[in-house]
Amino acid sequence: MTWRNDAPDESGAYRERMRALGRLHRAARHHPHVADVAMAAIVFAATLLMTTGQAPREGISRGAAALVAAVACGALALRRLHPFTVLLVSLIAAEIYLALYRGRVGTLVLAAPLIALYTVADTTGRRRSLMIGGLAVLALGGFHTLGRPASWLGPENVALAALGGLAVAAGSASRSRRAYLAEVEERARRAEDERAAEARRLLTEERLRIARDLHDSVGHHLALINVQAGVAAHVLDQQPVKVREALGHIRQGSRAALDELRDTIGLLRQPGDSLAPTEPAVGLTGLDDLVASFRRSGLRIDHQVEGASRPLPLAVDLAAYRIIQESLTNACKHAAGGTVRLALRYGSGAVHLTVDNDGPAVAPPPAGSHGILGMRERVAAIGGELHAGPRSAGGFRVTATLPTSGWSA
Repeated sequence: MTWRNDAPDESGAYRERMRALGRLHRAARHHPHVADVAMAAIVFAATLLMTTGQAPREGISRGAAALVAAVACGALALRRLHPFTVLLVSLIAAEIYLALYRGRVGTLVLAAPLIALYTVADTTGRRRSLMIGGLAVLALGGFHTLGRPASWLGPENVALAALGGLAVAAGSASRSRRAYLAEVEERARRAEDERAAEARRLLTEERLRIARDLHDSVGHHLALINVQAGVAAHVLDQQPVKVREALGHIRQGSRAALDELRDTIGLLRQPGDSLAPTEPAVGLTGLDDLVASFRRSGLRIDHQVEGASRPLPLAVDLAAYRIIQESLTNACKHAAGGTVRLALRYGSGAVHLTVDNDGPAVAPPPAGSHGILGMRERVAAIGGELHAGPRSAGGFRVTATLPTSGWSA
């Protein structure tokens, strides 16, 4: 036997009602003044329905009574623009309307001043809303007591006090919730701005680091290629052996430049790409090869090392190598034919570098050049000191002190 359930789907109807309420809530939020006019019309219609079949005081027409109700309820259309004025007008008009019917019917008109009281509490501070709410409740109770002599603690006044307190509490809760949501949104905005600023800072640091690596590594080899190409062009016809030697150096320099470029590009790869070095694997262990490459290009270098050589922290090791590389590159470009004295001294808590060039009076690299700027940034990043400038006796000098304490090698 097959059973069929022909009962309506209550859960589906509930969902439909909730969706309809959600649409009404969104419409009211996007068009608040239209919602206020609709609320005023609903309260006015309900008030008139409650007095259907009842006559006002003698000498008062139903039209006049309806006009008073319209004033009490219609003021709600302006409750967001003039909350205090709307509260006063709706309160007075509502009490007049009740007086016209001797307080027997039409009490639903009191919904208008209660809604206005809610609006005042929603748009003002806590103390002010409590004071105004208390005065409004006292005024309502006073009107009722004068209109129909009774105790101040009668059931109608107690009910009005409870409803007034509920309106003030609801308005205060709405104001607090709105302030809380505004604070949450502001915090979220500030957090987003801070994340964006941090991302820009990290991006700038990475961009500058890659720029330094490209200048120091690839620029060094390209400078050597440029020098050797000039030598080859100079002796092309007279000394073919020199030409072949210069071309060999150019080939070695270009190959090294490509290797350095490949390593630097490897820094830009995304996770999951083919394996590539994440840091340039170069330091003072490659200093002899670096000096030899410059000597092959024709630069005379006096290389001295003082103190016991020891492993250095990665950042210090890389900075020392790059400073020497940049200093020799500048000497090769700007003072070819001179002698360069390179001194490297291992101290107890620092490494000291000195690169002296006593070549001919050729314009030294400007103090704001990318090479010197990169050296200063590297040294500043590890807390060291760098001095670069022309010597009084001619030539150019670069000195650097790189701290090794406080690092893990």
